[in-house]
Amino acid sequence: MNYINVIGGGLAGSEAAYQIAKRGIKVKLYEMKPVKFSPAHSNEDLAEIVCSNSFKSNSITNACGLLKEELRRLDSLLIKCADMTKVPAGQALAVDREKFSKLVTKYIEENENIEIIKEEVTEIPSGITIIATGPLTSEKLSLKIQELMGTEKLFFYDAAAPIVTKESIDMNNAFTADRYGKGDSDYINCPMTKEEYEIFYNELINAEVVEKHSFENGGLFEGCMPIEEMARRGEKTLTYGPLKPVGFDKKYYAVVQLRQDNIEGTLYNMVGFQTNLKFGEQKRVFSLIPALKNAEFVKYGVMHRNTYINSTKLLDETYNLKSNTNIYFAGQIS
Repeated sequence: MNYINVIGGGLAGSEAAYQIAKRGIKVKLYEMKPVKFSPAHSNEDLAEIVCSNSFKSNSITNACGLLKEELRRLDSLLIKCADMTKVPAGQALAVDREKFSKLVTKYIEENENIEIIKEEVTEIPSGITIIATGPLTSEKLSLKIQELMGTEKLFFYDAAAPIVTKESIDMNNAFTADRYGKGDSDYINCPMTKEEYEIFYNELINAEVVEKHSFENGGLFEGCMPIEEMARRGEKTLTYGPLKPVGFDKKYYAVVQLRQDNIEGTLYNMVGFQTNLKFGEQKRVFSLIPALKNAEFVKYGVMHRNTYINSTKLLDETYNLKSNTNIYFAGQIS
């Protein structure tokens, strides 16, 4: 066989295909969109970002930024495209999601060593194969992976945050600044008084959620906790978390931060506001934030189940499956 299969055209699959192809090896890249979409995907391009538009810090004084600089020097397709589609976000590397995905797709489509096959994979192909289908792997392929894994397959629940239009933000109740003066005042900050926060908090913890029974017994991803679940841990949990009021010239009781979501600067996402509230409840409760009283929501937060494998037990140091040396895993599924 003179080619390598890559299943999944997300972030990991796109990068894998690019790195293999630039070494002169043919790639068959399988992507099920637009034939089929996962619960969290919505556009037809490769490398779609479904959660935060931030790749975290871009500063080489910490691990996240140092890793990105190493990737730049290794000609990472994703970091190259992220740098070309970045939006203001202080010290973080944040991107315009739509333009980022379109640019990755352009590079992949123009590569003569990559053949894109748009269909759902329901059987793991023979030959060297990289499975990069992410935590939202389709049910049929997930069952095939389960056969390889036995019982060593796990899951948790993850959530995404809402996005609002900039023109609907009440700037009389907001200000632009980065915490501790780092950056170029790229964030829009929406402060709340103690009284405003208490009203917001009480409505938040009592708001209706979607299918609460499916995740209330645990399995929430601590790194992306729904804001309503975080709030239930205590009234001040949010003020020590995503709504912490520190790093500004004035003292506030709580501050909601909004980060630019597209290059034009017309859309902003609510930082740390991953949620599983019903859409109507998101509109009602989040509009209690004074700067967002007339907010226009172009995208509401959603929660979805993520599936992943027990990599430390099943894979070797090259992410090769110990029980089948033709199969590798890449990306968040690992």
